[in-house]
Amino acid sequence: MAEEKKETMISTLLEKHYFQVEEQKSGMDYISSFDIRLNKDVYYAGETISGSVLLENTENIKIRGIRVLLRGKVHATLKVVKSGERRTLKDDQYVLDEKQLLWGKDKSDESDSVPILARGVHQFSFNFDLPQSSLPCSLESRHCTIRYYFKVIIDIPYASSPQGIKYFTIIGPHIDSMEEKYLSPLSAQDRKVNCCWCCQRGALALRIILERTAYVCGENIRVRAQIENRQSTAQSLVIRLVQHVEVFVEKGLLGENKMMSCVVFEHKSPAIAANSQGKYDSTLEQPIRLPVVPPTLVGVCRLIQIYYALRVCMEDEKGNECLHIDFPLTVATIPYRIPNAPPPPVDYDFCSNHVEGGKYVSPEFRLGQVYDGEGEEINKEEEIVLYRPVYVKLADRRIGSPHVSKDFRSGSFTRIADSSLALVTEPNGSRRRSILVASNPCLAMRDESMDEKLMMTNGCNSEGDPLVA
Repeated sequence: MAEEKKETMISTLLEKHYFQVEEQKSGMDYISSFDIRLNKDVYYAGETISGSVLLENTENIKIRGIRVLLRGKVHATLKVVKSGERRTLKDDQYVLDEKQLLWGKDKSDESDSVPILARGVHQFSFNFDLPQSSLPCSLESRHCTIRYYFKVIIDIPYASSPQGIKYFTIIGPHIDSMEEKYLSPLSAQDRKVNCCWCCQRGALALRIILERTAYVCGENIRVRAQIENRQSTAQSLVIRLVQHVEVFVEKGLLGENKMMSCVVFEHKSPAIAANSQGKYDSTLEQPIRLPVVPPTLVGVCRLIQIYYALRVCMEDEKGNECLHIDFPLTVATIPYRIPNAPPPPVDYDFCSNHVEGGKYVSPEFRLGQVYDGEGEEINKEEEIVLYRPVYVKLADRRIGSPHVSKDFRSGSFTRIADSSLALVTEPNGSRRRSILVASNPCLAMRDESMDEKLMMTNGCNSEGDPLVA
């Protein structure tokens, strides 16, 4: 009797396990399309984000609920050596964390009933209001990332829940170039006299005026200078913009930090002849245009800060520098406006490839291409990047796609594709990544077919039943 009872229990458990596996398989296989769409990809603080989740299932399936999460996450990583041991320190900060229930029951609902989603094409809309407070800009760097994204979870009972992620860009923080503190010009001067024993051999004097201290990417920086060169060699005025990035990880008693600096641009004026005087005005010479870089980020996020310094100095024919003068320069997000004139048009572009914010593309956003042996061979230097943040700049007259970037140093070509990521967990615990790239003609055709189905059903499935049971 004991053995018969044991065999009966084993068979019951096997049948129950088999039923759960079938539920897993059917729930996963019946979802044929899963996409997240937003009304746009770039937002400012205080705006409303509108979007929708598109879902197509071929059979009626049990779904406990469909939830959407809005998150803004700052992640910092530093590698340090302590007592001869290599360690990796990590820290996170959430600047946004909200959620909505799109369909079904919330996780807090403990009832046993499970809603059934009728087969067909479904569209679930959502809206989120971004806070009015300053938000840090989207950023991708090796040591710190600031990412804003929507995460949609389809809660299927007795199965791993499919998840989809859609990234977008935040332009921030709010820095207006018209604020009074940025409109006041800054001036500084320095003087150097060369001496040989007790005899003076000539003086070098420099006076610099920076018209204003805040600029949006794409604006021309106006610098004026007066130079007095009483030395025996020609001198040139050198202007550099330096980016400083500090990353903090608050782990342990004191925490760790890392400082990084790089030159954004360098401009050199025509030489000032020996024993002469000269004037320099950047508006009369070659314009000094601010390239696309992340905005100034100070006091907004505890894990990272970004600031810039404009360094002006004199350089002789041998490359020796002297008379260094530093000015603080703020990279703003709201451009300068001329009174009684329409505001200048703005555009969005990727960060320059030689500064922090443009050097690094995470491997999870790189999509390689495989050559199948037919047709033309794929260029090995070409790759598709699924996501890369953009930054505000003054619009120019050049005609081109803002989703194309070329690294002139390496010669590699990068194409940015509008895409959604779907992270699907298999029954064995492994994860596979499903990517919807809108630039793919086949996928674009599938999007159109889904739109046609949505228009035809008009809130009902193919059998005339409501989309949401």
